[in-house]
Order: sequence, then C-alpha cells, then structure tokens
Amino acid sequence: MATTTGPTPWRLAGVWWLALTAVAIAVFALLPYTAQSLGDLAAADNELAANYADRPAWLRLCLYAHMTGGGLALLLSPIQLSTRIRARTPRLHRSAGRAVLVAIAVGALTGLVLAPHNLAGPVGTAGFGLLALLWLTFAALGLRAIRRGAVTTHRRWMLRAFALTYAAVTLRLWLVALVPLTGDFPSAYRIVPFLAWVPNLVVVELLLRERPTAQPSR
Repeated sequence: MATTTGPTPWRLAGVWWLALTAVAIAVFALLPYTAQSLGDLAAADNELAANYADRPAWLRLCLYAHMTGGGLALLLSPIQLSTRIRARTPRLHRSAGRAVLVAIAVGALTGLVLAPHNLAGPVGTAGFGLLALLWLTFAALGLRAIRRGAVTTHRRWMLRAFALTYAAVTLRLWLVALVPLTGDFPSAYRIVPFLAWVPNLVVVELLLRERPTAQPSR
C-alpha cells in the first residue's frame, strides 16, 4: 500500500490564503455595487463605476452580471476545489461545481462584451478579452472531461479555470501596489489587463508539471 503524507505547512498556508482572499474579494468587492448606484459611486470617485455610469442600460446590466458571475465563481471555488469536500461530500462538490460552471459562463460571456469598453484601452480589450475567452474555454473543457469520466483531466482544467477566476483577486492586489507607483488609478489600470491573470496561469501550469497525473494507491 502506498503511503501518503499530508500537505506541507507552506502548501497549507497557501491553500488558506487562496480560500480566504477569494471569499473576501467575492464579498467585499461587490458590496459597494449592491449598496449604491453607479452614479453615486462615480460621484464618490470610483473610476470604474464612472466608466459605466452613463453607458447604455444593457451594458450596465452586463457589468452587474459580470460582477455577480465572477463573484459567485470566486466564492464557490474553494468548495469546488477542496479535496476534503470532494472525498467526504461528493454531492456538495458536484453542486458547487455546477454552480461554478454557470457562474463562469455568465462572467466570461459578459466579460467579452465589456472588454471593448474597459478603462485600459486596446491593451485592456486584448487582455481582458483573452482572459474571458480562456476562462470560458477552460471551464468548458473541464465540463467535457468530467462528462467523459476523465476525473484527473477535469481537475486539471478546473485548476486552470480557477487561476483565471482568481484574477479578480490578483488584479486588486496589483492595483494596491501600482497606484502609488504610477500616481493614479487609470495609469495603474492600464498595466493590469495581462498582469492580473498570466502569472496565475503560469504558477498553475508549473504546479501541474510538478504533480503529474496521480496514480491510484494499491
């Protein structure tokens, strides 16, 4: 019988960091948009809200749908990716997984619509547009894999999808660092369209190479 070891303290700390920051951003980043209108937020110097406050109603609806889909995917991903939950309560894992896939579909499709209207200009259109396209693709490949019974392949695609879901967190972390360096929000925002998600995906790919397809214990 193969022996197993628990996660290292560093890996465990990393898992908790990902889970807690995902939940925090999913909840607290959306609160202002549920409590105030875009016009009120724009008047309070929220530059992202100001970019959409005077847009057509359908585009503002896409913004809210994008934030809701992305926030729900971010909130539920720690449940969907938890090894313990998957082993002990597979029904909860499947339910969370279905909700995550629907949330990603909503967030990604509306993200594609929003990309040409972003604050970062052509770089933002390319960066956020590619993010949305890959996010949707990875989730679809994960769904296809599990429908075929390819569990390990499904997990690998969903880890890649989570790397892109987590862009909502890394984008904000980069802005915290870049706004003081660049001097204003628009300048910082023009830097993050690729920076928010490409490093995440690189890290996940390195981890997947480090841990190839697992062999069952005997």
